[in-house]
Parts: sequence; C-alpha cells; structure tokens
Amino acid sequence: MSSVIISLIQTSTRWHDPAANRQLFSQWLDRTSAQARLVLLPEMFTTGFTMAPEQVFETMAGPTVAWLRAEATTRQKVIGGSVVIGEQGQYFNRFLWAQPDGAMQHYDKRHCFRMAGEHEHYAAGTARPVWPTGSMRVRPLVCYDLRFPVWLRRRDDYDLLACVANWPAARLDAWRTLLKARAIENQSYVAGVNILGRDGAGVEYAGGSVVYGPDGQCLLDAQDREGVFSVELDLDHLARYRAAFPAWQDADGFQLID
Repeated sequence: MSSVIISLIQTSTRWHDPAANRQLFSQWLDRTSAQARLVLLPEMFTTGFTMAPEQVFETMAGPTVAWLRAEATTRQKVIGGSVVIGEQGQYFNRFLWAQPDGAMQHYDKRHCFRMAGEHEHYAAGTARPVWPTGSMRVRPLVCYDLRFPVWLRRRDDYDLLACVANWPAARLDAWRTLLKARAIENQSYVAGVNILGRDGAGVEYAGGSVVYGPDGQCLLDAQDREGVFSVELDLDHLARYRAAFPAWQDADGFQLID
C-alpha cells in the first residue's frame, strides 16, 4: 500500500456525557468513507477537556474502550482519540488506538496543560510509541504535546504525526503554525483534529482541523465546518521528498533523560 486515506471528525462534543458522545461519533463514523483506513477523533472526545476526572473517568474495561474496539472491528478501520482513563489511583489523558483486529494500543499525554491545571489532575505519560498502520508509521500526540518539538522529533521512525486536541479558538493561529512547523522540521505528514463550539467550562473552539505535507503544504483544512474530512497520504511521495531533500541526515543527536 503506497498511500493511506485518513479521516478527521470535527464536531462539537457533549460535556461530561460519554454515552451521548459515543452515539454522536457512531453517527459520524457512518459517514466515513469505506476507503479510509484511519479515523481520528478529538481529545477527550467523550467528555470535553475536563479537570474533574474523578466524575467521568472510565477504565480500560469500560464502555468507551469496548465501543472503540467494536467500531474498529466492525468498520475495519483504525480509530483513535483520547479519553479520561483511571488506573491504579491515577488519571490519564489517554490516546486510545483501536485496530481492526481488536487490538488496543494507547499513549498517555506527556505534557499536561498547566495553564488549565491539567498537571494537578492527570499523570503524565513517559512512553513514546509509534504504531504501524498498513505501510504507514504513526506517532501519536495529544494537544499541548504539540508545543514540544524535542519530544516529537522524528528519528526515522514515523511517517505521520497524529494530534488529537481541544485547542481553544483564542490560540488557533498558534495551532496552525505549530502543526505546520512539526511537518516541515520532521519531513512528515502531520494531522491535527480539533473540536467546535463552547464547552462546559466556557471555552470557545473554532475547529481548524488540518493536514500538512512534509514540505508544509496544506493538504486539508476543515476550517470551522462540522463533518468528516478525508485526505489521501502518498507514502511514495513522502519517500521521494525525503530522498531529494535529506535535511534529516543533518539532525542533531540527543537523548531524552526525563
């Protein structure tokens, strides 16, 4: 497979109502192209970006994990988005990655958004996974992670950075700029999916879900529209671009010590 079609679902979500949000996203998944191999849902897509995890958390044996697994296997797609998960006395903003074969991977958000107090309610992740999706390798990140390029630096290990977010309208220009920068500096596809509307904490969101190519070209821009937005990522083009402009060969080596 030399190309992969991915879909981003941009919509408003229901505050602290996981059952309603699962139903909502099932309806959006019904509109997703049969050819799409990967579908990205937003950050905390069952609750909104909440600082009350004790009120809404689920476990890995809970209904949203079961729902994701069922949707992925029934539709034969990879489906990913983040959910509030409680585990061993801690809460995590966890990016769940449901595969068509029923397998489930996850990534816990590394950088908790201190300006909203997220670091006071959620534990930070430490793993840096890359997940194969067909012939494409995907590196997950969640919202505020986008501001930390060292954490996201490509080491010839991924083809797509997949960012799920609740990124406020007040900083939408930063959202676009950072996504584009991550694409250019890592010579990678970058996809960012965001939400719309006003959440239960009174924060406004303006969408802006977007996909950039390895040269920074905008391949998809949902702007402030609600819906399912799809784009085909050409992996042969990606390989040719990296070979023709091998800036990655001059990248500085480093070691993460924390």
